[in-house]
Amino acid sequence: MRILGTGCYLPKNILSNDDLQKLVDTSDEWISTRTGIKNRHIAKGENTSDLATKAARTALENARIKAEDIQLIVVTTATPDAFVPGVAHKVLKNLGISQAMAFDINAACTGFIYGMDIVNSLMKAHQFKYALVIWAEVLSKMVDWNDRNTCVLFGDGAGAVVLENIQGENQIMYASCTAIPDVDEALSSGGLAVNNPFNTEEQDHFFLNMKGQDVFKFAVSKVCESVSVALAKTGVDAQDVDYYVLHQANGRILDYVAKKLQVPEEKIYSNIANTGNTSAASIPIVLDVMNLRGKLKKGMKVVLTGFGAGLTYGTMIIEW
Repeated sequence: MRILGTGCYLPKNILSNDDLQKLVDTSDEWISTRTGIKNRHIAKGENTSDLATKAARTALENARIKAEDIQLIVVTTATPDAFVPGVAHKVLKNLGISQAMAFDINAACTGFIYGMDIVNSLMKAHQFKYALVIWAEVLSKMVDWNDRNTCVLFGDGAGAVVLENIQGENQIMYASCTAIPDVDEALSSGGLAVNNPFNTEEQDHFFLNMKGQDVFKFAVSKVCESVSVALAKTGVDAQDVDYYVLHQANGRILDYVAKKLQVPEEKIYSNIANTGNTSAASIPIVLDVMNLRGKLKKGMKVVLTGFGAGLTYGTMIIEW
């Protein structure tokens, strides 16, 4: 299996830290020093399937294959348009694909690792030639815009890859997806209550709730552990890794992990300043930016790590 093409899409509407000052009690300095974020893209009149479709079209163009060649579509998202149909089914329709296996998964901010690992297995099992994997989030509809601790962090966006199944070739050197119980509800969002004639519950809200310090401790601990295990199991020397692409959650987390793993700053690629935290979409957006800028060369080793609600985390090592 190899990545044949990448693509991403960010809404045109940009919300700066200065803009946020008009909504909540905050400042550019407060946000920048605590998160490393300066801007984020916020959807206007676009839902998750719209972002996903646009990222998918770019990936297909980059891969130079037709939409009808796709046999499998997987969308990873925590913010679907609706419960049914899934975002993957809407993308299928939007791209004019007459028939393909299609479904959504939700692994929150670890979505890139989960999505790639699942699709890699399915492509082998079903002998699919081409697959389209999309990570798309419209987190702005889940955020409480009166809560300055969360609304400053998140942005909307989508990333996509086209994968090709090639006999005897696999870019994925290692993949591990893990989840542990979120005992203290460090990161969660509400949903529909069980409300029927036999059981009436008060309606919950959909706002994202986060205990920042708990998430920080979880992230830096599990990311460092996960990366160390991945390198040990593959025998890859840390110095031979060309890039580390971590989920773009918070600039402080990226800095802390880099220091703890003794990774040179130039090997940590980040665009969080311009996008904020786009959850499942963050890693594929970074990959597409790196690909377009010619940063990724054949044979390079890239470590990719995600962490998020669940609590989930995982690491993948690919050889470009």
